[in-house]
Amino acid sequence: MASPGFHLAMYNFGLHVAAYDSPRVQGFLKREPLNFAAAEKASGFVGRSGYDGEPGPESWGVQVFPRFLEGSGFDCGPSSLSVWADIESLMAFTYAGVHAEALKNARNWNTRNDWPPLVLWWIQTGDRPVWEQATKRLEWLHDHGLGPTAFNFKQAYDPDGALVEIDRARVKTLIEANAPGQGDLLEQLKGIPV
Repeated sequence: MASPGFHLAMYNFGLHVAAYDSPRVQGFLKREPLNFAAAEKASGFVGRSGYDGEPGPESWGVQVFPRFLEGSGFDCGPSSLSVWADIESLMAFTYAGVHAEALKNARNWNTRNDWPPLVLWWIQTGDRPVWEQATKRLEWLHDHGLGPTAFNFKQAYDPDGALVEIDRARVKTLIEANAPGQGDLLEQLKGIPV
């Protein structure tokens, strides 16, 4: 469902079950670089924000967090902000390979929450979302539900605001195309405990 002139922005946010330096979340932390590498190799990946003070891409604005962080006892939470060519490309990355393995084990590292784990929205090609915009989209989705302003894989919209069906056959084709680029990363996962 490529839309000329538009790219898909994605933001996710959660909370860990323990502090970053706790052994309980080391499985997540050790997988994170592999997930970033898998995204960069994936069809349809456009770019991602880095994090202030960390090696890698520059941060897209000052990193802030949604209001759901308040009262958690943490001053930050695992989150990412990226841009994709279209929803099928993001879905193929999310539900296959290295990232799918992380999703399978996420309950070991992350709390269950009453807010949406991620939000999607369209941006003009060449634009770059910033962290503050992303957190507002996630809060919007929580407060108002699915719509053209903020949506997810369950109910997607095109840039004009019309409901769309995700092309599942294309997702499958993209998963197959991405697989060869993830072989070495999947091998590395074998040595990382959950």
